[in-house]
Amino acid sequence: MPDPTTGQPVLDPAIAAQLKRDPAGLVAAVVQQHDTGEVLMVGWMDDEALARTLTEGRVTFWSRSRQELWRKGDTSGHVQWVRSVALDCDGDALLVRVDQVGAACHTGDRTCFDARPLPAVVTTPSEVPTGA
Repeated sequence: MPDPTTGQPVLDPAIAAQLKRDPAGLVAAVVQQHDTGEVLMVGWMDDEALARTLTEGRVTFWSRSRQELWRKGDTSGHVQWVRSVALDCDGDALLVRVDQVGAACHTGDRTCFDARPLPAVVTTPSEVPTGA
């Protein structure tokens, strides 16, 4: 719903009441490719960014470094078209499922998780210790 004075999107109060924001007023937003499940990136949203994302069909974030709103793809052309948005059970994270056009990462990689995999022990369910 738009603010009657500014015309800018305003977050529905019922949705706003469900959010658990960090001290800066932000909620983490995990962005996932809708058809493959590939995790593309993580960004941050304030209430206005979430309101814009829910009403405009494109993903908007709050830039913690620039201290301003930014809509993914406005300068790069790598647009994220919203397919769905869900709030996690604790209210402190969003899952934004998108149709990604081009690279999701500012480095030009498809995802922000392509470049630096960490070594980890890989286990199967039968290897998990009892009581874990």
